[in-house]
Amino acid sequence: MTTPKDTPSLDLHLLNEFVNEHIQSFHVRRLERLSQLTLKDLIQKNPYLFRAKNVNRASELIEQTMAAFLSSSEEKIFGDFLESLALFVAQQSSIDAHKSATSGLDLEFSKNGVYYVVSIKSGPNWGNSSQHSKLEDDFRKAQIRLRQASVKLNVVPVLGICYGKSRSVWTKGGYLKLVGQNFWALISGEKDFYIQIVEPVGYRAKEHNERYLLEKDRIANKLTKDFIEHFCDERGQIDWVKLVQANSGGYDLEQILSG
Repeated sequence: MTTPKDTPSLDLHLLNEFVNEHIQSFHVRRLERLSQLTLKDLIQKNPYLFRAKNVNRASELIEQTMAAFLSSSEEKIFGDFLESLALFVAQQSSIDAHKSATSGLDLEFSKNGVYYVVSIKSGPNWGNSSQHSKLEDDFRKAQIRLRQASVKLNVVPVLGICYGKSRSVWTKGGYLKLVGQNFWALISGEKDFYIQIVEPVGYRAKEHNERYLLEKDRIANKLTKDFIEHFCDERGQIDWVKLVQANSGGYDLEQILSG
């Protein structure tokens, strides 16, 4: 199996150019997602939780629901960036690296007589049991396809996870699971490559974040105003009954049972 020292160093100038270009797309998508937020989106969050936490200020409720909503959205957007970065790194460090022809897989490349088929996930909490089973099936299909083309091909399926800390392990599903440093080392050929991407990822981060926070405050003010108009009584208190009805109301039990 390939070890990092067997692979030539990756061109850091090209890496910086790629990251600088694509990290801006992440920030643009963050702003786009923020601007699309509506009060209807936010009131889908669990109202009982906020009642149990004694959240009584409209602004606080909006801030907390926005934080929960945007956190999951940002994780997905940045995950897309990390996965594209991993594909770029592999293509720079391996001549034959390319997008996998198997549905559900991301990358194929060869090093030192080993042919790797890779599924890239941004983080360790990436799927449920059915998605894990599908990944195993995707790897089996890839192995069959590749061995039909070349019986002698040494195919190694890899689940590569961009961040996290876990021992490298062969899973019961028959694939190699590599997390964090070990995954980046495999595709880049450099043991400490996972550290080298820290600086370029922060390209103009302060500038982008300041713009984002200004827009976030504006949206929060607008949504707070909308919330007060729809879900606060004349005294300014949150009308929890009205909020819960908007979140969970829609009785049709008798109709469905009698039908």
